[in-house]
Amino acid sequence: MALPAHTTKSFDSDLAELARAIAEMGGLAERQIAEAIAALTTRDSGRAQRNIEERAIEIIARRQPVAGDLRQVIGILRIANEVERIGDLAKNIGKRIIAIDGEDTPRTSMSGVNHMATLMLAQLRDVLDSFARRDVAKAVEVWTRDQEIDQLCTSLSQELLAYMMERPDGASLGAHLMFCTKNLERMGDHATNIAEAVHYMVKGESLSRDRPKADLTSMLSLDGGTCELRAESGRGR
Repeated sequence: MALPAHTTKSFDSDLAELARAIAEMGGLAERQIAEAIAALTTRDSGRAQRNIEERAIEIIARRQPVAGDLRQVIGILRIANEVERIGDLAKNIGKRIIAIDGEDTPRTSMSGVNHMATLMLAQLRDVLDSFARRDVAKAVEVWTRDQEIDQLCTSLSQELLAYMMERPDGASLGAHLMFCTKNLERMGDHATNIAEAVHYMVKGESLSRDRPKADLTSMLSLDGGTCELRAESGRGR
């Protein structure tokens, strides 16, 4: 992985170590998402995030980086926090799927959830690759592509609302699946946050345009009332 020139080789080594930790944490989050759909969420991204945070603070105190060097460390801290949030959301999906285990799930909706999870995994892999390579163009491409996940979330939510209206006995199942789709959509938001952090790390400035957004779930209604879902953080955040 190519890194920008820094004041000392020891700082380069510290930064490379943090980058490796982010890569490992990202792989952990990817497995959490895949396992969440199979209801097997046993991994701890929170511990990985805390280790990165402690290491970054130690580097700041010991090396006292300035300007671009400090921006790299702060960017890594931001990315670790976003990956942890993704892991928390994956765990929540696992809990929801455990809750509906054995119920007769609508095949098309479950297929849509799986497709959405596949898109989210691609987003996460690509944005972490953009970080590893300091590839701003790829980060911006991930940032823009988040609309696909937003649109799928809205479509699936509409489908599940119709299912719940036609089958009142399936209201609990429909609600669980809707929260799964919303949590996946929130993961996409965290991936775009990582893309923005990569842009700032490399360019030293924030993206200058508004984030593209196509999630319309807050506008959906059930029996005349507004249906607004909030993704769960796993820690009350």
